[in-house]
Amino acid sequence: MKRSLSLVLVLVLVLGVIGIAQAAELPFKIGVVTGTVSQGEEEYQAALKMVARYPGSVEHVTYPDNFMQEQETVIGQILQFAMDPQVKAIVVCQSVPGTTAAFNTIREMRDDIVLIMGLPHEDPDMIAGVVDFAMETDQIRRGANIAQLAQRMGAKKILHYSFPRHMSMELLAVRYNNMKAEAERLGLEVVDVTAPDPMGDAGIPGTQQFVLEDIPRQAEIHGKDIAFFGTNCAMMEPAIRASMDAGIIFPEQCCPSPFHGYPGALGIEISEDRKGDVDFVLEQISAKVAEQGNSGRMATWVAPINMIFVEAGVELAIQHIQNGLDFSDMEAVEEAVFEATGMRISLNRYKDGANFYLVIADSIIF
Repeated sequence: MKRSLSLVLVLVLVLGVIGIAQAAELPFKIGVVTGTVSQGEEEYQAALKMVARYPGSVEHVTYPDNFMQEQETVIGQILQFAMDPQVKAIVVCQSVPGTTAAFNTIREMRDDIVLIMGLPHEDPDMIAGVVDFAMETDQIRRGANIAQLAQRMGAKKILHYSFPRHMSMELLAVRYNNMKAEAERLGLEVVDVTAPDPMGDAGIPGTQQFVLEDIPRQAEIHGKDIAFFGTNCAMMEPAIRASMDAGIIFPEQCCPSPFHGYPGALGIEISEDRKGDVDFVLEQISAKVAEQGNSGRMATWVAPINMIFVEAGVELAIQHIQNGLDFSDMEAVEEAVFEATGMRISLNRYKDGANFYLVIADSIIF
């Protein structure tokens, strides 16, 4: 508590000295917090897009890659926005541990800030009580959907790559259990693979190297009719590359999107004028997959979901503040997301009475 209080006092002093640029586009400011490129390039790039769209009004900071060991830094980076009276909304994606603690502190300090989470890592019931609005991929429905998609793509088994920290998260555990139950119903075996936690001693490089080396080993053991699914963003690029090389099946990423892992893994160049161009990226992926003879065995969602969470988070905050958008009106929120991003998504409520929405989109098989 003493450390947290000291941090708040330091932030007050620092912000008082350096100040914050005046808003150029809006009569208020919005703070956006994401991971770095190495932890989640999509949300990082989406945040930069929002900064460019609302220069001077949207401000962006990143939390450290080693966020589990640096939660005080995470909390401090979120709290700094609350020190500025012009900030009327804070959007965090991915909402790593520490986000809820920061939001609880902000609630005690101010009651005029809209608090929004994308991809929360903490307990859903705890989150639902502190946020104004939260979005997460629909892990409840996804478990069965992934198993069904894997079977449709020819899989006999599903390789599930994760680690204890992720499997202790309620929604990820529910997704896994639903995947396993549906796989059993369909006659598929789920093979559990424990990968190194990227928050561990070996860091992100250790996790990525393990995935690169283990997928070919699994293909030798189980054959090519196996489907990879991993729970961590840092796994995706090496997993796509290794899956393509081994000729196995890749139904979708942990955070499904054409932009997540595919461009880097397949060497797709995206020029400045093509950034965010979903149709272009889908065409490029299809061509690369066909070129390597893996058509029908690689897939993703048509919607770049993490980008949607950041862009929609900012735009929904603006609509709520300026036009009174009711976050509890699910149909109005769906329409507002479409207007903000051009992407159609399907929403479900996590539970009645909470503005915590679970999101799903259509798949595309390349």
